[in-house]
Amino acid sequence: MKYFLLLVSLLFLGACTNKEEASKTDGTVVTTVGMIADVARQIAGDHQEIINLIGEGIDPHMHQPSKSEIDKIQKAGLVLYNGLFLEGKMGTILKDRADRGNPVSAVAEGLDIKVIGSRNPDPHLWMDVSIWSKVARKISDELVAFDPENTDQYQKRREEYQKNLNALHTYALMVFQTIPEKQRVLVTAHDAFSYLGRAYGIEVRGIQGISTESEAGTKDINDLVTYLVDNKIPAIFVESSVSEKSVKTVIEGAAEKGHTVKIGGELFSDAMGPAGTYQGTYIGMMDHNITTIVNALGGRAPEGGFQNKIND
Repeated sequence: MKYFLLLVSLLFLGACTNKEEASKTDGTVVTTVGMIADVARQIAGDHQEIINLIGEGIDPHMHQPSKSEIDKIQKAGLVLYNGLFLEGKMGTILKDRADRGNPVSAVAEGLDIKVIGSRNPDPHLWMDVSIWSKVARKISDELVAFDPENTDQYQKRREEYQKNLNALHTYALMVFQTIPEKQRVLVTAHDAFSYLGRAYGIEVRGIQGISTESEAGTKDINDLVTYLVDNKIPAIFVESSVSEKSVKTVIEGAAEKGHTVKIGGELFSDAMGPAGTYQGTYIGMMDHNITTIVNALGGRAPEGGFQNKIND
């Protein structure tokens, strides 16, 4: 009921003309998730204030926007969100504003099908660093359109940032190849890593579906336990923004069949690490994920990651 009243309130406010709404903006750039916020900050530098709504450890699929968050969206000069149904209920509000001509952009939508490989992509495009580099260009384009006076700075900073993304992508390609071939199976709490698997040559299985709103059934869990036992998979992974309950159930099921499966580590899927840390950046988040997965599955990756910053 609380969410319904907030949504009704927003739609009522939407009756204002675009000119009236524009007069109320505070010039901020608002983002929905940390991965987008970090890219925007890397490109914008000191030229824009970036306000992010959904922080560390919070599942965007299940997040219900607060009145304060809706107010920030209403006042923003530009809103950057992922789209592809990542933001759940908040996505309805954002799409409504976009449909009424407000400066709102779904940065993960509209990419060439040859890039994303599907007409119905899941929203976790950032799991393939090479795809996220293309999203970074789109974020840069949106900032340029919003603030054309700083076009040269945005383009220069985007190019430098993309060089770092290319280096991370190359690192991932190299270290994933060190995992023994039969152990190149990544099992996680929910199906957020398919782009990572496709990009870096590893099979991916999620206990839950693409959205954490779907629950894993008994048959799904039993089938996964059998697969882990039959293929002697050594580790599965928990996620920072998803409950560990289903993961523990799978581990217990494997133990009952005489196979030990360890927790290979905590991965960042729908949210980054704490603000102010290396893992609280997109590059740090992915470096952590890549390095943790490779070492847990029997491969060889530097403990400090490709920039030797993971343990800082």
